[in-house]
Amino acid sequence: MDRIRERLKNKPTFAEPVKLRKRKSKLYDNNAGPLQTDFFGINAYLFSVAFRLINCLLVQTNFVPDEYWQSLEVSHHMAFNYGYLTWEWTEGIRGYSYPLIFAVFYKILHIFECDTVILLVWLPRVLQALLAAFTDVKLYAVIKNLESPDVAQLTYFSQLCSWFTWYCCTRTLTNTTETMLTTLALCYYSLPGSKTHNSAKYLTLVSLAVIVRPTALIVWLPLLAFHFWKDNDKLRLIIHHGLPIVALSLGISTLIDSLIHGQWTLVQWNFLKFNVFHNVAEFYGSHPWHWYFTQGFMVVLGSHLPFFLHGCSLASKRYRILLFTIAWTLVIYSLLAHKEFRFIYPILPICMIFCGISLANLKAWRKPAMWFLLVTNLIPALYTGLVHQRGTLDVMGHLQPLCDTTSNSSQPQVLFLMPCHSTPFYSHIHCPLRMRFLECPPDLRGDGSSIDEADVFYSNPAAWLMRTFPYKDSLPSHLVFFNVLEKEISAFLEANVFIKHTEIFHTHIPEGRVGQTIFIYTRKH
Repeated sequence: MDRIRERLKNKPTFAEPVKLRKRKSKLYDNNAGPLQTDFFGINAYLFSVAFRLINCLLVQTNFVPDEYWQSLEVSHHMAFNYGYLTWEWTEGIRGYSYPLIFAVFYKILHIFECDTVILLVWLPRVLQALLAAFTDVKLYAVIKNLESPDVAQLTYFSQLCSWFTWYCCTRTLTNTTETMLTTLALCYYSLPGSKTHNSAKYLTLVSLAVIVRPTALIVWLPLLAFHFWKDNDKLRLIIHHGLPIVALSLGISTLIDSLIHGQWTLVQWNFLKFNVFHNVAEFYGSHPWHWYFTQGFMVVLGSHLPFFLHGCSLASKRYRILLFTIAWTLVIYSLLAHKEFRFIYPILPICMIFCGISLANLKAWRKPAMWFLLVTNLIPALYTGLVHQRGTLDVMGHLQPLCDTTSNSSQPQVLFLMPCHSTPFYSHIHCPLRMRFLECPPDLRGDGSSIDEADVFYSNPAAWLMRTFPYKDSLPSHLVFFNVLEKEISAFLEANVFIKHTEIFHTHIPEGRVGQTIFIYTRKH
């Protein structure tokens, strides 16, 4: 009887496997495994990849020059040893670490003789789309660990609905990669109640974001200060994580930049010196201090704005640091004269968390609100991605066939009579075609040695053309310009037998020197 009692005592009950399964399920969930990426019967990883690849294909417009001139043009120059580098690269205020990534892929394509224009243009954007998809899922996973699955799903929905995210996330802008790395770092940040906190991972991602774009530090200063303040072992945080990660990342990026520049170059210091101390950025335009609060932030958020404000009023105390980070970023950027929508893009995914909280609390109004977000974001996303400002990209496709004639005795030469950096350059042509555009470097030394060629040209276009091309044999074979310029240079065109070859739509909203259409004129010999 004693032996029987002992066996019954040690025999596992039916409840034990259930408890074990619960523990395993909970552990699996906390590690952001597949249980956190399945909802509505759809795997979020696969859906996000498909969604962002479609996103990539449906963005065929130009946003800002930096999308090409601070990434693809530099990568093309690194990989193929020809092209054009803007003044930022000759002065050493931009780091080569980011364009080096695309340059490596360009070189691989070249080795396998697959370096076609289509692949050179679209491969970097596909890489950005895949990074954006991974970021979407990680944002969903981290909110799932902080809130209910309902809030996580609606945050994910808000992120996918954002028209500005759609417009930017597959572009080769440093702001885009800065935003992705900031969001990924936030997934490992020590928010109160976070189960995925990892100081080494998030500090590494923050360091990478700062290397890609030093302004990433603006977003992270309050977050880093908050983590340091509440950490119980501050000395260990600094010595074991902070200093080694910063030293390694800064050392590698400085080594890369110094090797390429041929001299020791600290890009982060140069960036700060030119843009803050010398205020060179103001050369490219300035806005009133309140611009981000009265225009910028509202445009970037779009129809998410009321849900963001509602979510802020409902959010728990753990999110106060995120709200402070949003406000801090807007205030700091407001102190700078030069302002752009893309500068505040890194705080947009953070705003989506509060939109998710808002939608989760709407109850009966949730579905109408979701349809409202979907429709009101779909229209601007498709219009800005497919229609607005597409001509400056399309024109490169019309010029690319000129590469086939570069071996002839009379090589074509293209002159862009447009605001400087209006179009991409060799990254979208991929042949040593003779091309020239109106340059506009800022006066860095304040001695008047730098001449804004674009301003000189637009002050008197006809006189500039006559002065620059006094002889017919020096004339370019092709002129590219916006339609608003045609009347002013019509006499020059007629005198030198230039004939309109192509007219390309650009925008419904022409402004200043930018016209509604682009003309390509060819010279008749």
